[in-house]
Amino acid sequence: MNILLVYAQPEHTSVTRHLVDIAVEVFTGQGHQVEQSDLYGMEWKAVFDGDDFPERVNPARLSFIDESRHAFHHGCQTPDVSEEQRKVLAADAVIMLFPLWWFGMPAIMKGWIERVWAYGLAYGYQGKGNAHRYGEGAFAGKRALLAVSVGGPEQDYSPRGINGPLEQLLFPVTHGTLFYTGMEVLPTFAVYGSGRIDTDAMAQTEARWRQRLNAMFVEEPIAFRRQNSGDYPDSHVLADHVSPGLSGMAAHIAGR
Repeated sequence: MNILLVYAQPEHTSVTRHLVDIAVEVFTGQGHQVEQSDLYGMEWKAVFDGDDFPERVNPARLSFIDESRHAFHHGCQTPDVSEEQRKVLAADAVIMLFPLWWFGMPAIMKGWIERVWAYGLAYGYQGKGNAHRYGEGAFAGKRALLAVSVGGPEQDYSPRGINGPLEQLLFPVTHGTLFYTGMEVLPTFAVYGSGRIDTDAMAQTEARWRQRLNAMFVEEPIAFRRQNSGDYPDSHVLADHVSPGLSGMAAHIAGR
């Protein structure tokens, strides 16, 4: 199998980078191929702007959809974007590792998504607009996992915690970024209190992490509802009989 590790943490002694090192060790030890995208080390350009389109369709007005469609289909994307797309397409599993900053991923990783998830690839698949999204698309069949280092204590992110449940904070990534493109998304791996973690807690974290890595291709993914499964008759809104009484994020996960 091919595994892609995408990570955003410049500090080599951080929990995030330690998780990266363990993942490389585990997967290479199992005979898998591992590719890495160290976004800070690569000095990744985080801003998605006109410079991403060397050959503009319309120099007078920047339409990201039109320019992204043209660049992807005509082979005129910037080399860094094309290389990251190659890595994703070659991967059987993509693991994104990052510290939780202001309730989301670091800007450099958000910029990686914005630039690499091109029109015609991650959205607008096969030129059919929104026909192939949420469970379908170019990345269907790939597995995805978030490994998040959280500075605060776990209780702050519990169902009634002051910061809100972590799974809800990350819903735009797990559901709206990864599942949207067809990936099977595994439950998030979280390390709480990462800034003050002691030796014993780190040993327990390592053991949990190794266990999750070993289950990468057998663990059940989050049961997000697929757009074309019949739950969304008009491809927009859940049918009345699906998750009755529920609204918001929880309604889009089967069994809730």
